[in-house]
Amino acid sequence: MKKFLLVIAAVLGFVSAQAQEMYLGGGISLWRNTEADRTSFSIAPDFGYNLSERWAVGGELGIAINGKGDNSPQTRSFAIAPYARYSYYENKVVRLFIDMGVGISTTKVKDGNRDNGFEIGFKPGLAIKLNDSFSFITKVGFAGYRKDYYRSMGEDGFGVTVDGENISIGIDYEF
Repeated sequence: MKKFLLVIAAVLGFVSAQAQEMYLGGGISLWRNTEADRTSFSIAPDFGYNLSERWAVGGELGIAINGKGDNSPQTRSFAIAPYARYSYYENKVVRLFIDMGVGISTTKVKDGNRDNGFEIGFKPGLAIKLNDSFSFITKVGFAGYRKDYYRSMGEDGFGVTVDGENISIGIDYEF
């Protein structure tokens, strides 16, 4: 066990020594539906490692809590979504990329059942460089397959969607 922890510490030390290689970011949301008398909260930290100027690997953790509403029970969701990011265009300020990944989620209905779901697909994105360390990140849309995924809003199946309901906005910090 000590050798395993030593190897993990060495790997983390090596990775953290690489300047401008890792990034952290994510998004947060708070929504109040006044018609259903329901409040929803989610946080989605994002982390990754730049393998080259074009490729990165990373993951997103998702935690969502939907309060009890007039016609809906309280739910708690957790998701993990690893991805590979390919940047296909970049200038001094703007970078266009596509995230290709898989997401696995579980949603627990209070005093009820647990639903497991997944998604596999592509998410196009845009990064606007604010300075050497910070970037404004947005992902718009989804192309792929979803089944009971915590963000699918009850719409399972295969397809492409680019609409106002499928936009994520956040900040990434590179170090």
